[in-house]
This record gives sequence, C-alpha cells and structure tokens, in this order.
Amino acid sequence: MYLDYINMKKNNSLFRIKLLYAGFFLFFFVLVCQLYMIQVVKGEDYEQKANNQYISPQYIFNRGDIYFEDKNGKEISAGITRSGFQLTINPNLIEDPEEVYSKLSKIIEIDKEDFIYRAEKNDSYEVIKKHIIDDNISQQIKDLKLEGVFMELDTWRFYPGDKLASHVLGFVGYNEDSLEGIYGVENYYNYLLDRKSKNLSVNFFAEIFLNLSDVISGDVVEKEGDIILTIEPSVQDYLESVLKDTAEKWKTDLAGGIIINPNNGEIYAMGLFPGFDLNNFSKAEKGVFFGNPLVENVYEMGSIIKALTMAIGLDTKAVTAETTYNDKGTMVLNGRSISNYDGKARGVVSMQEVLNQSLNMGATFIEQEVGNEKFLQYLLDLGFGEETGIDLPNETYGLISNLESNRDIEYATASFGQGIAITPIETVKALSALANGGILITPHLTKEIKYGFISSDKISYPDDERIFKEETSKEISRMLSVVVDEALLGGTVKSEDYSIAAKTGTAQMAKESGGGYYEDKYLHSFFGYFPATKPEFLIFLYIIDPKEVKYASHTLTYPFMDIFNFLSNYYEVIPDKKIESSN
Repeated sequence: MYLDYINMKKNNSLFRIKLLYAGFFLFFFVLVCQLYMIQVVKGEDYEQKANNQYISPQYIFNRGDIYFEDKNGKEISAGITRSGFQLTINPNLIEDPEEVYSKLSKIIEIDKEDFIYRAEKNDSYEVIKKHIIDDNISQQIKDLKLEGVFMELDTWRFYPGDKLASHVLGFVGYNEDSLEGIYGVENYYNYLLDRKSKNLSVNFFAEIFLNLSDVISGDVVEKEGDIILTIEPSVQDYLESVLKDTAEKWKTDLAGGIIINPNNGEIYAMGLFPGFDLNNFSKAEKGVFFGNPLVENVYEMGSIIKALTMAIGLDTKAVTAETTYNDKGTMVLNGRSISNYDGKARGVVSMQEVLNQSLNMGATFIEQEVGNEKFLQYLLDLGFGEETGIDLPNETYGLISNLESNRDIEYATASFGQGIAITPIETVKALSALANGGILITPHLTKEIKYGFISSDKISYPDDERIFKEETSKEISRMLSVVVDEALLGGTVKSEDYSIAAKTGTAQMAKESGGGYYEDKYLHSFFGYFPATKPEFLIFLYIIDPKEVKYASHTLTYPFMDIFNFLSNYYEVIPDKKIESSN
C-alpha cells in the first residue's frame, strides 16, 4: 500500500514536470513566432518606430503593397510605401524668417513666399517640404542646427511607374480625416491594403506583449495583405503608348483598350488615354477622368456585336456560313427605317459576306431567323445588362431595357450594336466566349493576395458556364479569320504566320440630350484574338469621336496589328499557320 502511494506521488510529479515542460515549450514557441513577426515580417514597421521614439507621436502612413507580375512571374512594384523625411518648422521659435529661408534655400528648393507666410504664423507646427528622399539633404539641414527647424520621418504612397496603369491602380487620398484608396485597385482592396496600426510611436515592449496576448488568447485579427496583379508591365506600357499615338493622330476625346487572356480572364493590360501621373494626380490636365470608363461607362459598340449575333445564329443552327439572304440595303420595322452603313443593296450574299462587309441588313436577317426571345436570352447569358464581377470599384452594367418592349426594331438595331449600351469590360467578357470554346469567363486583375511571408491566397474565379457549343466557337473564329485575311483593308494586313480573328465597329453616338444620333460623331471599336485556332490573347480597342475619319478600319486596324506584333514577339507565340501547313 505504501509502495502504491509512493508510485502515485512519483507519477503525479512526473505529470506536473511534463505539464511544466509543455507550458514552457508552448510559451517559447509563441515567443519565437512573435520575434519572427517583429524582426522579419514587421521589421520595417519597428525600424520606423525606433526612428520615431524621440519625437512627438505623429501619423505615419503605412499601407500594403501592390505588384505587377511580368511574363516570367517576377513581381514588379506598382504601389509601395516610400520612406524619407519632411521639413517642418515651429514658427514661434523662428526669430528671423528671412535668414532661415536664406540658409535652407541653399540646400533645398522651397518657395520663399510660402515659407515666409508660414514662418510668420502664430503657430507651433508647419510642414514646409514633404517627401524628401535624399539623406544628404536631410543631414545638411540637421547640421545647420537652426532654432525651430526640424527634420521628421515621412512615409507616403509611391508609384514607381508614374502614369503606368493609372486608371487600374487608382491612388490614395483623403476621405475626410483618413487616408485611403480612392480609385482603382487601391479602393477596391482598401480593406486589405489599409494598415490599422498607423501611429508608430507606441511603446515597443508594450506592443510585443499586447500582440503576444492576442496570439495566446486566439483573438482573430483582420487580415492585411499585399496584392499581386495580373497586369504585365511591359504589355501595359506598350498598350498605353499605342493608345497615346492613336488618340493624338485622330484627335480623339478618349482612347481605351484591354488585353486579356480569353481562356481564364486574366487581364494583362487595361489602359486609357489621357492618363495621369499617380504621384502628382493633383496636377492632372483639366478634364482627365480619375475613374475607369472601361468599367464605369456604357457605349453603343457598333458592328463588333455582329460577331456575337453571327455566333448566336450558328449556335442555334438558324444559319451557317453558307446561308444566303437577299440584301435590299434598307428595311422598315415598326415605322422606322434601318439600312446598311452606306444604304446600298448587295443582292444575294452569304453569311461570310455579312462579316466581311459588315452588313446591318445581314445581322438583322440573322436575328430574325433566331427570333427575339431566343436572341435576348443569349445576350442575357453573355452577361449583357449585368456587372461582370471585375475587381474594380464603381462597375456599372449595360443598358438593354429597350429589349423588354419586344419591338422588332429594337432587336434589329441591337443585332448590329446600336440601341443597346454596354461597358467595354462587359463587351470583352462576351467576346471572350467566341475565342475560348464558348465558355463565359470572369475578367479580373488580381492573381494573388500575400499575407506576410508565410501565407497567401491564389485567387480563383468560376469560369465554367457554357454559352456556345465548341464547334460554334471554332466556326466563328474561322469566319472572323477570313475577315482579316480577305476583307480587312483589302487583306493587306493578313499575317502569313498566324490566324487572326477580328472585327471592326463604327457606331453613331447618341446625343446626350436624347432624341437621336449625331451625324458626325462616332465611336470606333475593334476586337481581335490570336492564334484564332487556339487563342492566347484577345485585344479590344475603342476611341471616341475621332476627327476627319469615319470608319474604325482606318483608325484602329494598324494599332491592333502593332499590338499583335508586339505580343507575338514578346511572348514568342508559336505560329499556328505554319503548324497547319506542315500537317
């Protein structure tokens, strides 16, 4: 009995020792994790805290980073937090503002009138110069030891690409008293990029133990991350240069474009001209739009919609490429007259010629063969009249409510891209289904969200809704390739190496006040994808009100071909025509 008692005491002691070791190990593990977070993950933050310990507590900007990703998977900084200094003064301590200005102006460029005004205020704190990144300048000012003059830590949002992807990235600005994302990705993902602990003058050890208690107690902390975009910086830069040249050549109000992978919805480039310098957006030219018309504005897209109308006709078996109709040039529906772009009759023509010659009467014929109800259902399935789900703020949706009337004239005009207004991104989403085998994709800009060094989320998008049969996609791609090889500018831009599927669009622009269309204002659009047999890229371009030119084939064909040549070389795309000929 006594031996049993002794053994029981030994076992209890061993259990307590093991429990103590387990507790010690758990504490040690948590402490190591916390030190890793402090030294590695949040090292930069705490370095800032150390720099700021001996000055008065102040707001220090801190925000997650945004990255582009190049074709090799390398991350390229797009929006980062830059550190430096700011020059501040205490006017109450400055006796001779002229003398202080004289000494400072020999080191750093500052506005004299502004400095004197601030130095003579009855105030204890004025910011004279922000965003000083030259340590040399900072040290020289410190060495002057001027009474009432201080150099303080400064952090701010910086965009290494300046204007690059300005309408995609957006920028950080004040919303009342707080800095946050105002437009673009900065706004859409503000909840991830925003850093809650902005005052970096908190006690160092207090924060360690506060965070440690959070870990031990298991409190859930809201995730803060960095954003990896699908934007390829070289492709984005090239698109923007083409848009700039095109807009300046034709004196347009606006030029825009999207380059997308039609198979998975990844957007390689999304650009507009005019753009603006993200680091100096307050100095943007008058009239520059900070939002993104590619997702926020709707337009009547014109004849590029005929490609979708043709695909609907093929998919329903209402027509084939060989189907013919008698083109009389004009027709009257519901008391309104519609016609081909030139008003001329073509006689008996095939469906291929409808695309080659961009015949409004041919598109109307197809729609009538399909039927209003079925045609509308396809448009709805393609996403017309609803948001695409792209990860940008303020997305709007297309205006197709006129089709609720069931008047034949409304369906006829919709078949050739007039009377209904949709966003460019809505258009690209629908057109991608022609290229990828008939599947509806989700256009998107974000590939991955990183949480420190040890955790990340790969973003996935459901792309599994079939709209067109696979054979429909193949046939419309073949027909659009014939357009490029034989009809587009007389076949002069045909590629000997690649099959390219493309279609132009020229749409009359509706008057802002309502009541008809302008006679001399047009929206030009162009879309194309390649290789048409197995597409890797879809390019969409549009310009608003080009001057002294009427048709999109004259304004956008060469910009499209320039982008096609760049992409095929940059990505070393395998020519599909050579493969076909070898087979």
